[in-house]
Formats: sequence, C-alpha cells, structure tokens
Amino acid sequence: MIFDERPCGLGEGPLWHPTRQELFWFDINARKLHSKAQTWDFDLSVSAAGWIDESTLLIASEIGLHRFDITNGALSDPIVHIETDNPITRSNDGRVDPWGGFWIGTMGFNAEPNAGAIYRFYKGELRVIATDITIPNAICFAVDATFANYTDTVTKQIMRVTLDPETGWPDAEAKVWLDLNEANVNPDGAVIDANGTLWVALWGSFCVNGYAPDGTLVASHEVGGRHTTCPAFGGSELSDMFVTSATDGIRGELGDNGKTFILHGIGKGQKEHQVIL
Repeated sequence: MIFDERPCGLGEGPLWHPTRQELFWFDINARKLHSKAQTWDFDLSVSAAGWIDESTLLIASEIGLHRFDITNGALSDPIVHIETDNPITRSNDGRVDPWGGFWIGTMGFNAEPNAGAIYRFYKGELRVIATDITIPNAICFAVDATFANYTDTVTKQIMRVTLDPETGWPDAEAKVWLDLNEANVNPDGAVIDANGTLWVALWGSFCVNGYAPDGTLVASHEVGGRHTTCPAFGGSELSDMFVTSATDGIRGELGDNGKTFILHGIGKGQKEHQVIL
C-alpha cells in the first residue's frame, strides 16, 4: 500500500518520531526532507536523522551532523563536522543506538569503491567504527543492546559487532552475521523489531525480508518499488512498517518506484531511541 505518492530519486532514512507520532524521510538526490504534511529543501545532501526532542531532529548531511528545528525549518551549523576535507563523500544510512549515540555511514556521491566509513557520535565524541566502506547501510541495534548490525551493500554481507554495555562503543571485531551472496540480493537499510527479527530492504528486489536472530529467512513482503531502501516501524502501536524506495537507476515509466510504502500489522517495532547530545 502506498503511504506517500511523491517519488524520491533516492528515498532513505525513514524515522518515526515517537512523541510527534509522525514519519520523516529523505530524498538524498533532491536534498529534501519529507513528512506527510510538508517538504523541506536544503543546500546540502541530507540522508538520516534521529530525534532530540519534540521539535528538534539531528540530521546528517554531507558535511556533518546538524540540529534541525521542525517548527521553523532552520538547520544549524554542524555540531560536528564529518569528512569536510573529502568533497567526494556524503552521508547515507544512520540510526540512534540505545545509549543515545548516533551512527552514520558515509560514501562517495558516485559510490566510489571504499570511499566511505561508519562513525558513531556520542557525548561529543566522534569515532570511526568501520573503514573502506562503499555503500554503508543496515545500521540497527539489538533489543537488549548487546550488538549492532551494519552492511557494506556491495559485499552482500550483514555484519555484527558486540557493544560495551556501559558506553555502547564496539568492544570486539565485527563478524559476518548474514551472508546473502548465495541468495544474490543486495541488503540496504534495516531495522530490528521488538522480537529480534531483522528486517532489511533489498535494493533491486521489490521487497523487505525478515530474518530471525539465527539468520533464518522468516518473511518476505513485497512493495511496489524495485529499489527498496529502508524500513522503519511506526504507527500508534509500532506495528506498521514504512518502506522508502528510489527511482535512481529506473528507466522508462516510473510506476510506483520511488514512492514510500506502508505495510500494516507486520510486527512490533522498537521505539526509536532518543539522541543524547
């Protein structure tokens, strides 16, 4: 089912704001942030967000992380700069962890091989989590906060890294948790629900797949966009799944490509964690 008809060149970063009960999402190519009610335009490429409070988001751009005032549309100067010395990169997938830290991936504007990285910003400190990343995606966190997942889409492998229970910083080397090379699908954005199922959008496959904690495929839900990019749980009971998609790379008639979809009653999501600055 279509949630929003506006086609995105590269839809990404859906965020269900738990206190506003409102969905926000980005069109990276168009430098836009959408809600159902309105659209904001920026001078920078923007891609992902977390919620700070009722009226403020933390937004990732090609130069860093910014406060964004929903009420007046003001984007602050970066509170932390990221890769400002590297003009070929931009931000991509991101999510807030259970400690209030913000994880964000970077990549080349043209997906230059190994040009990007994954970072975590927590209590004023920015650290590199992973390097030599081509397309960072699938950043999401365990219900019990014991691990984080992420992927470099071109590898078709979803990684897992354990986290320090006090600080949330990785405390071991990341390992392959799910290898999708045999299935020959491309993992994009992902989210973990309240039961521990990891839901991942599959670029080029018209669907979102659900994988149990042991990596077993337990569900696959079709949407109308070939290039699905990221799922997010929302709605009053967190039982609806919103899925962004992209027209990027689609030739001919667009159809429903690039639209944002809603799947009702898919499961029970986790409440998105609040950014702690």
